[in-house]
Amino acid sequence: MFFSCKAEPLIRLFALYCMCITAQSQPQISFLELIQTTSMEFLPLIALGFILYVLFSSFKMVRERSAHIVERLGSYNRILHPGLNFVVPFLDKVSKQINLKIQQMDVQIETKTKDNVFVKLQASVHVQVMDTKVKEAYYELDNPYDQISSYIFDVVRAEVPKMDLDDVFARKDDIATAVRMELAEHMEKYGYRIVKTLITDIDPDQLVKDSMNRINAARRNKEAIAEDAEGRKISKIKDAEAEKESKRLQGEGVAEQRLAIIKGFADSVEDFSNTLSDVSPSEIMQFVLLTQHYDTVKEIGEKNASILVPYSPGTLSGLQQQIMEGTQLSDNLNKLKISSLEEEAIKKVEKKH
Repeated sequence: MFFSCKAEPLIRLFALYCMCITAQSQPQISFLELIQTTSMEFLPLIALGFILYVLFSSFKMVRERSAHIVERLGSYNRILHPGLNFVVPFLDKVSKQINLKIQQMDVQIETKTKDNVFVKLQASVHVQVMDTKVKEAYYELDNPYDQISSYIFDVVRAEVPKMDLDDVFARKDDIATAVRMELAEHMEKYGYRIVKTLITDIDPDQLVKDSMNRINAARRNKEAIAEDAEGRKISKIKDAEAEKESKRLQGEGVAEQRLAIIKGFADSVEDFSNTLSDVSPSEIMQFVLLTQHYDTVKEIGEKNASILVPYSPGTLSGLQQQIMEGTQLSDNLNKLKISSLEEEAIKKVEKKH
């Protein structure tokens, strides 16, 4: 509405001047006179516009987590905090809007490790302007973020050359701590608080990464071979233990079988002795062995496989003769052993007396 009211007298003045120019006769009034006649209509509008401008320029709105630095006639005056603030028009000027939020700086650094490997690191620094030192943050440093970057370069290039490449990966938190302590020591007096420092990326040369991957693959392969050999060793041990247990059980079975056979022989001899009193034990034994011999031949004949066994009528008599001789030899040895024990016992008794 203000602009529409201001434009209407101008339109009227321009129309009147055009009429004067196009008239055939000499105009009775000049353009300057027309301005003078209409100037009185502009004065209230100009005064109202000036008052509104002064009124609105006197108030400054500051957003949350920000601060405005006010200068008066070129020198520092005060800081405007979040909310509605008043300034003196034409004298006070907002020279800078300071962001009080936590901001992140990402810096790429290339340096060399102790084992002469060039590596690129990315450091991320979270920095914040302190509420109580907004003036120092603006007036003390010309380009604070470039200066912070310089400190980061200096610290990283002093710490990384002390470490091997593997230590750089393992101790990246130590590097970040060293950067944060160095920055905090130098930047707090200028109004900048270092909230957090992170080493977000460690990137060695591609050839170095390929070599590291091959070393790791070889180490893994070595461990796999060792584990496979250990597995085969355990398997063989278990197989040997199983075979040992199997043979032990098999031996126990054979022993029990033989014990049962001997017991059966003893029972048979006892039954023969009770039934036929005039038959000697050796004859009974010969008869039992003869019976076992024919049973064994029968079992061999019942098998499907063909087995060649030397057999003749004299075989049985020879076997019988060998058994008798063995029995007599065993009896003689037992008698000699008993006689030697008796002689030793008599000598011991004589020595005591």
